[in-house]
Amino acid sequence: MKKARLLAAISAVALAIRLIYLWQIRHAPFFTLLMGDSKGYDEWARRIAAGDWIGTDVFYQAPLYPYFMGAIYALVGHDVLAVRVCQALLGSVACALIADATWRLFSKRAGVIAGLLLALYPPAIFFDGLVQKTALDAFLTCLAIWIISGIVVSQKNSWRAWAGLGATMGALSLTRENALILIGVILVWCWFDPITGQPEGSPLPSPSPSPSRRGRPSGRPKISGRPNVAISQSIAFALGVALLLVPVAIRNYAVGGGFYLTTSQFGPNFYLGNNARTDGTAGSLIAGRGSSEYERRDAIDIAERAAGRHLTPGEVSSYWTGQSLAFIKSQPGSWLKLMARKIILLWNAAEAFDTESQESYGEWSPLLAIGALVGNFGILVPLAAFGVCVTWFDRRRLWIFLALALTYAASVVIFFIYARYRYPLVPFMVLFTAAGLDRAAEYLRARSRVELAAVGALVASLLAFTHVPVLDAADNRAVTEHNLGSALQSAGRIDEAIDRYKKAIAIKPDYAPAYSNLGSALLAKGDAAGAINAYQQALSIDPDFSDAHFNLGNALMRVGDPVRAIPHFRRVLSDAPDSVDARTNLGIALTASGQLDEGIGELEAAIRRAPAAAMPVPERALGEALADRGRLTEAADHLRRAVSLAPDDGEAHYSLGRVLLQMRQPAEAIQEFRAALARPDAPAEIHNDLGIALASAGHLDDAISELQVAIKLQPASDEAKNNLAALTAQLAHGAKP
Repeated sequence: MKKARLLAAISAVALAIRLIYLWQIRHAPFFTLLMGDSKGYDEWARRIAAGDWIGTDVFYQAPLYPYFMGAIYALVGHDVLAVRVCQALLGSVACALIADATWRLFSKRAGVIAGLLLALYPPAIFFDGLVQKTALDAFLTCLAIWIISGIVVSQKNSWRAWAGLGATMGALSLTRENALILIGVILVWCWFDPITGQPEGSPLPSPSPSPSRRGRPSGRPKISGRPNVAISQSIAFALGVALLLVPVAIRNYAVGGGFYLTTSQFGPNFYLGNNARTDGTAGSLIAGRGSSEYERRDAIDIAERAAGRHLTPGEVSSYWTGQSLAFIKSQPGSWLKLMARKIILLWNAAEAFDTESQESYGEWSPLLAIGALVGNFGILVPLAAFGVCVTWFDRRRLWIFLALALTYAASVVIFFIYARYRYPLVPFMVLFTAAGLDRAAEYLRARSRVELAAVGALVASLLAFTHVPVLDAADNRAVTEHNLGSALQSAGRIDEAIDRYKKAIAIKPDYAPAYSNLGSALLAKGDAAGAINAYQQALSIDPDFSDAHFNLGNALMRVGDPVRAIPHFRRVLSDAPDSVDARTNLGIALTASGQLDEGIGELEAAIRRAPAAAMPVPERALGEALADRGRLTEAADHLRRAVSLAPDDGEAHYSLGRVLLQMRQPAEAIQEFRAALARPDAPAEIHNDLGIALASAGHLDDAISELQVAIKLQPASDEAKNNLAALTAQLAHGAKP
């Protein structure tokens, strides 16, 4: 019971720290606003809680975390705080698990050190408080280490332990797809007898100082002489893995018609980390479109455009894998430099954040800010290396932990580096760091000066290597401020969003996405000139920024300058030829600048590419362009389709009414004008044209009433005044209209 109480105390300390942290950041603007992947996970979880447990597409992102959130929402309702608290609980349990595993393998003191290290480690506190799957990664990694430690020190071959390890690794693969490779490492290990006869909780054997024995393994490697034992271990482990992965594979096959063990995003992810434009962190398939809302659609669109046909998710993944391999083959030197940079990033003290940064949260949490001054990845790495040196004599027993850590590290480098992707390495480093700190004094006494100098040089070199300046912490804060601004803008809090974008720009003056989104916010406020300037600033920094080109084109259309808008829409289409919005806007800009035939061609092309839900706008624009060209019958057909697809679109009703009036069909025109008047704040022009249609249909009194309304709404309207005067004169002379 004493051990259980101590582990419970470690867990309680970890939980208290995490709850204090949540309390400190409760007033932070990003506490309730979800950004990036967090927003996507939340929406997915809400659909799951509402009963959509199966979904309709092959999983593109790892599914376990949204289902974890969905289960919480199903129990307590949509409550993000409940998710954060549950993650704090999991984080505290993870601390107890790593403490017990280290206690089993080394000593009680080492276990306590390990548990407290993870409890106090600032990134662990930060990640446990984020609405991100990283909290599950840490818990599952610690659980796997705990199960393996039990197998290593046990005197028995337990199929339950192997099956539990398999289920844990299956679950980890459903949060981090690259963890699938670890399943192979464990299958190799299970054919080696892990049982050393080391009783649980016994002290770590002391390395002999004798030169003839120094560094020799404490036990002889045992390749299992009982193949049936290895077979039973493999089967139990495989069944545990299958318990988690087979249902996902069946579900993916049912909705996608192909075999996808977890997700279908291997190829795009591989490409994001292996192309000529990346810096070792993830970029985007199209410049400026790196958010999760674009990633899947862009991956499919570009691959299908290259293939010239519809592709399955597996074919899309294969396309992007091929693109990466082509880059590697054609530019091996550049790829090797990129890999070297990714290795540096992987082990660097700086944390690369893609949505929310630890530095920004530290502004609201003194606990996190103070902890970050002394605890970071760059300190943990050399300490863990020292621990490996201290325990090297026992490597026959511990090699599985090193193998898993290094294999996982390699799997991250193959793709791209973000702090949350490398975070599963932390429990392994905590394990060896605790062992090293526990036995440091004894180890230092037992080693010669030459050996100590070599170990000291190794630790010092790693300390220097991990602190090579490769990332600027200000960049992380700028990303957070920008993403916060985007979330505020989505929530309709435009003024607050503008402040955040300006803060991001103040932190990082060359941050193009912040300028682009600032332009969108200013445009929403009616400041078209300010928006145009912001978009131009974004493009001066990144001329390939597709979204900035699109937004600048729209802003120029807003100020009545379609000629200058045209090249920006063309630039977007050079990156995304299937963009219905860009092609539609290009068609509208061309027609507005007098290039009717070319504009009609672009709008027809947009309609051919558009799904039904996206067709109302190009149908309306094409109808209006055809009407300007005098092709009234075709114009009416397209406008009728527009109003059938979007019955509440007052502009489409109005345009159709005008065409019908030109076609001398006043009765139908009246219906369309009345439908157009249903929208709020209908302009005077609709009342004027309705008056004309009513007069044409012989409803003279009603026509006069509508013309009077038009004049009341727009007293300076000479057209409405002239129409009213003409109609009044006709009535005075008893003439028919």
